[in-house]
Amino acid sequence: MKLLGGILVVAGLSTGCQKNEAEVKKKVVYNGPLLEATNVTMLVSDSAKLQIKLTAPVSQQFESGDQVYPKGMKVTFYSKSGAIVNTLQGKYGRYDKAKNLYLVRNDVRVSNEEKKQKMNSEELYYDKQKAIIYTEKFVRVETPTEILTGTGLTANQDFSRYKILKPAGVFTVEAPVEE
Repeated sequence: MKLLGGILVVAGLSTGCQKNEAEVKKKVVYNGPLLEATNVTMLVSDSAKLQIKLTAPVSQQFESGDQVYPKGMKVTFYSKSGAIVNTLQGKYGRYDKAKNLYLVRNDVRVSNEEKKQKMNSEELYYDKQKAIIYTEKFVRVETPTEILTGTGLTANQDFSRYKILKPAGVFTVEAPVEE
């Protein structure tokens, strides 16, 4: 009888150890940011001339190289002479490193200083490689002479040329002058 009791105690101890080993082997996977910075300013230049300036209150960098700007971001584009051409800003931003693509959301505003044009949308992509901005969402474009609305937009990064993919609303059309 004493032998049987000893075997049960040993069996109980061995199963207790196995449970602890299984608990220890569970890996905790961290998906959060590896780095967080505040009051971020990133400058992009070519031949010592400033081209792009990105500012954000908070920047979070992830293991994949992606970055998130949870409190918004502002991108300022400069001309070759160093003058501000336009700005792009929103209340949330994300950079996808694999696609080299920025996504800006929530109250997105683009403003071309030279042409006095403004654009509003809820979502906009900025393709740094192709130097274009685009969206499939509703847009509102204000120029000195008119207000244009529609769904979808493609434009060059300085917003000097743009195309609304599905225009809507009332448009001013000049009638041809008869001679």
